[in-house]
Formats: sequence, structure tokens, C-alpha cells
Amino acid sequence: MDFFKKRNALRQQRKKEKERQKKEAQQKEAPKPKSQDVKEAKYINSRTGMEFSLTFVSTVIDEEIIQKDILPDLLEGDFATIGDISKLLPVADVEITTDMSKVNQKIYNGYVLLQIETDEGKYAFISAQKEITRALSAPEIEFSVIGPKEAFVEAIDQNLNLIRKRLPIPELIIEELTVGKLSKTKVAILYIDQIVDMTNVQTIKQRIDVLDFDMISDSSFIEQLLADNHSSPFPQFLDTERPDRAASVLGQGKVVLIVDGSPHALIGPTTFVEFFVSFEDYYLNWIIATFFRLLRVFSVTFSILVTPLYVAALTYHYQMVPRAVMATLISSRQGVPLPPILEALVLEITIELLREAAARLPTKIGQTIGIVGGIVIGTASVEAGLTSNVLLIFVALAALASFTTPVYKIGNTIRFIRFPFLIFAQMWGLLGIVFCFCILLTHLIRLTSLGRPYFEPLYPPRIKDIKDTIIRLGFNKNAKRPQFLRTQDTVRFPPKDAKRKLDIDE
Repeated sequence: MDFFKKRNALRQQRKKEKERQKKEAQQKEAPKPKSQDVKEAKYINSRTGMEFSLTFVSTVIDEEIIQKDILPDLLEGDFATIGDISKLLPVADVEITTDMSKVNQKIYNGYVLLQIETDEGKYAFISAQKEITRALSAPEIEFSVIGPKEAFVEAIDQNLNLIRKRLPIPELIIEELTVGKLSKTKVAILYIDQIVDMTNVQTIKQRIDVLDFDMISDSSFIEQLLADNHSSPFPQFLDTERPDRAASVLGQGKVVLIVDGSPHALIGPTTFVEFFVSFEDYYLNWIIATFFRLLRVFSVTFSILVTPLYVAALTYHYQMVPRAVMATLISSRQGVPLPPILEALVLEITIELLREAAARLPTKIGQTIGIVGGIVIGTASVEAGLTSNVLLIFVALAALASFTTPVYKIGNTIRFIRFPFLIFAQMWGLLGIVFCFCILLTHLIRLTSLGRPYFEPLYPPRIKDIKDTIIRLGFNKNAKRPQFLRTQDTVRFPPKDAKRKLDIDE
């Protein structure tokens, strides 16, 4: 009997020693955090006398949730193990785990860590995030007179809600990933199952998985990191702040990315012509919408070429200018000491300086600077004889035309590529402009978005996809989804049903 007692005592002693060593190892693995907003509080259950502790980060959790929804049940409820917590608490998001590596990830994302003294090695994470969001507002960049007046905000859950209420179907799939070694930013990938080409989804997921970046502060970071060509000035994802546009492209078979902390969603794959499409076009008659799209294309072409053509004509090809127009140009340039290229560069750079200053200053001051600065500087430069009044008009019209692009980022690209055209026009005149245009066209043809042709449907030519690009035909003519997306379901609605119209007697 003494032998068995000694053996049992020895086993108990070894068991306690192992538990002590395990506890010490856990304490070594999880040193106490240095940050003062990390709080730990210990409590005792009034029914069982069991001691438990709560650890949380006070700056990211809502203490009202702890006081009202968590603590009362933990102090007075009947539970014996960590596994009973999910049934005890009126909180939907409760995770039970033995993986200690999740502790820091969870508590710094708004979870409360629950530990029980009799259930060592197991942890319960209880959701108690503090949601600090701004109210919904109208779109500022993609503002429209007709249509919804809701725009995305910085909270990812609220943005997902704006899309989900427009697509209340089980086929809308949302997959969340975490990006950034320091920021731990949540990125949501949205697509409609049985419509989207899963190759596009897999391409995005693979590119995100291999990202090795520390801080993701906005969707623009993701856009640049996932781009097919990092050296191209053209955006390869369509940026939007409109939930209605995001929901609409999901129905076409595209993929939408929403980044936590960003009020803009990314759409891919995209094409060059889509950057000249305003979503308000779909709220207008197709004839009016087509007119506005063609007007935008003309405006962008005018914005790029008008000053290079001025420089080329006055430097090399003045004999091609009609006499009446040439007389006006000569009289306007009398007393101007600068050659046409320097004259054009001075005005172009001045316009860009005014635009940049107006964008960086507070709204009211920026508007004043833009208007007053443009009038004062323009008038003073003409009166001082530094520039001609004809070129001043051309540059002002070019700047105005560049603002017709409905997507802000493509507007920046259009303003940038004017300068290479100016330089080529000074070097070789009209031949230089043609050469620069060929370089630009070659770049656009070779460019891709998620492996899809960026210049589609112009190249490769797809006649059926032109129905909703630089022109927009009626809805009854757009019964099929774009060909370049290679969707699983190519038909949006039966075209015969769209053409059939019921009589009043039917």
C-alpha cells in the first residue's frame, strides 16, 4: 500500500511540475505588453467562486459592451469551462482557441481575451469593437445630379452593407484577407458566384498573398501593388466611391476590392475606355449618354493636343496655318521674348501650380486662390508680354477640358502626358506628335489589367463590346455581359423579353 501511495504522490508531483513549467513557458511567450492602453482585470464568479481575467485594449473596444453584455453574465452565470462561454454570452462573435499566437492579433483588433484559472491553455476571444465612423455623405468626386447620393466611408463593414443591400443574394461572395505586417488591414474581395471568371479572383488572391508590405493605409496602396505594370502612368484598377457603381460591375462579372480605412473601392479587371464613363450615364437616355461620352473623348483629345499643335505650328509648320489665323497669332506674339515651347511650358506649369495649390489649401481658400490667381496671373503675364493671349486661351481651355474625365486618377494621367507631347512637338513638329502618339498607343495596347487587354474593345477589336464603351446603346441592346470578362453566365437577361412590349389590353 505504501508503495502505491508513494507512486501516486510522485505522479501528482510530476504532473504539478509539468503544469508549472507549462505556465512559465506561456508567460515567457506572452510577456506583459508595454502599452498603457492594454488593460487586464480579474474577477470572481459569484456562483462558483471561479476566478477569471479579461484582457483588452481600451482604445479599440467599446467598454459599454463589456459592462452590459459581457461582465454581468460572467459574474453571475453558471459556467465551468471556456467552452461554455459561447452559450452563456449574448454576443455572436465568440471564438474559442488554444492557439496563443492569435492573442495579439485579436485583442488589438477589438476583441476581449477571457482566461479561466481552471482551464489553462484555452482562450476565449469576445468581440467588443468600438465602431467610430462618419455618417454617409454624397459622393464628392463622382457627384451626379441624378441617382443615389450615397458614398463609401472608411468603415469596411458599413461599405459592405451598402453593397449587400443592393445585392441581397446568396451568390454574392465576400472573402476577407489581412494585409500589412504592421497595419493588419482587412481587405474584402467581392464577386458573384456563377457569374465571375474565377481566374480573376484567384489572380487577385495570389497577388495579395505574396504581398510583403508593412503599412496599407488606403486602397491606392493595393492598387499600385497589384498592378500588372508598375511603371505605367495609367491606373489599372477603376477607383470608385459609389456603391451603386460597385454593385453594377459585380453584376457584369467583375471583382471589387474594399479596403478597411478607405472610402474608395477598386474594380478589376478594367479597360481604358471605362475611365471616361460616368455612372450617371446609365440614369440618362442612351442618346444623351452617348453624346456626353463622345464629348469627354473629344475634350481629352483636345486637352492633350492643343498646346503641342500650337508649338509645332509656330515652330515648324507656320506655312500650314491660314493667313487670317496667322495674322492673329503674329499680332498676339508681338513683344513676347520667349519661343513657343517656353511660352507653353510656363503657362502649363503655372496652371498646374494653381491647381495643386487649390487642392492643398482649405476648400474656401483654395477656390479663391484658383479663381483669383488664374485671372491675376493670366492678365499680368499677357500685359507684361511674357505670353500671348491666344496661347493663354488654349491652355485655359485645355485645363478645363481635362476636368471632364469622371475618374480623378485618369485626369492626372491626361495632364501628365501633355508634357511629352509638348517636348516631341518642339523636337520634330507634327512628326514628333505622331511619333509620341504611336508610343502612347503601343503602350496602351500592351497594357493589361489582371491579365486582360486594357485597350479592349478597340484592341483586340470586339464589336459587341463597343455597345457600352465610348457609346452607350439602350438597355435592350446590352443583353450580354462583356466578352473580355469571360463570365460563366454570359447572358444578363433574355434579349427577346427585352424587345417585347405589352399592349395595354394584355
